[in-house]
Amino acid sequence: MVTRPKKQSRKYLGARRWGAGNIKNRRGAGSRGGTGRAGKKHKFTRIVKYEKERLRHRGFAPWKRASLGEINLDSVSLAASGKQEVEFAGYKVLGGGSITHPIKVKASAFSKKAAQKITQAGGEAIRL
Repeated sequence: MVTRPKKQSRKYLGARRWGAGNIKNRRGAGSRGGTGRAGKKHKFTRIVKYEKERLRHRGFAPWKRASLGEINLDSVSLAASGKQEVEFAGYKVLGGGSITHPIKVKASAFSKKAAQKITQAGGEAIRL
């Protein structure tokens, strides 16, 4: 007849903390590596899965990186209702939508399709 292994917990009968040492040792979040970014070493698998932006950063970001907002032609035509000229500093005009009347659009950047649609409608695409 095969002998079954004894349960692990039999080993700790009569002990209060089951091999954790002092009663104080496994008390709070300190035993779990803290909260937030504390205890990175054993939370690495979570970082790899859910927070990839925290991995493998090298060097420095440029001092003044220009990040442009995006705006579609539909929004441009809504903003320009009744106006001849519209200005969007810090935005790139994209070609989504259409323009029905001629507008002079001033923006930081234009996509090829947006500039083409603006000139076809009789307007002007002026880069700031």
